[in-house]
Amino acid sequence: MGCQKKIAEKIVEKQADWVFSLKGNQSTFHQDVIAWFESVDLDQCCRDASVFLETKEKNHGRLETRRYYYFTDHSLGHYAEQWKGFRGIGMVESIRDDGKKVTTDRRYFIASLSGDVKRFAQAVRSHWGIENSLHWVLDVSFSEDANRTRKGHAPENYAILRHIALNILRKDTTSKKSIKLKRLRAGWDTDYLEQLLDVLQAA
Repeated sequence: MGCQKKIAEKIVEKQADWVFSLKGNQSTFHQDVIAWFESVDLDQCCRDASVFLETKEKNHGRLETRRYYYFTDHSLGHYAEQWKGFRGIGMVESIRDDGKKVTTDRRYFIASLSGDVKRFAQAVRSHWGIENSLHWVLDVSFSEDANRTRKGHAPENYAILRHIALNILRKDTTSKKSIKLKRLRAGWDTDYLEQLLDVLQAA
């Protein structure tokens, strides 16, 4: 959480905006945002296009409805002392219907964004696109989902190492093979591994 606060400061210094997903490690703030949304009449909010946006997507026989809510008029302004540029709170309600089962998930956000809900929805969708793409590459190329490392700080340390390795492999322009094949080649070919390490030193 402390790291995110510092990141928020740096972003604001660069005259840009930030959007952060609230999780358990921001327990008090997270719970306060949840409580605020529970106190609001969301059905009434659905009539206001400045704070509510709904999208529907149908893929592989599954209908996904996303409801975006974003408010700059709320009672949590005192958190601005801790979070540089803090202005709004948001929620995304995802409803998935595969014809057999309907599931609902809610995610909560804080942001420095001004303006209406459209900017918030665009930022969240962009983040999900990047996050999903990165996760897919790490899983396919490094079998990240199959990793069962759980002790101490090991999961975070391994995640950092996988990201470093991925960035090195992406910087290598001598081969047009996939990331997974490059990684395997680095394990078989010492000369190629040294070539990749030279890329790291040059970075």
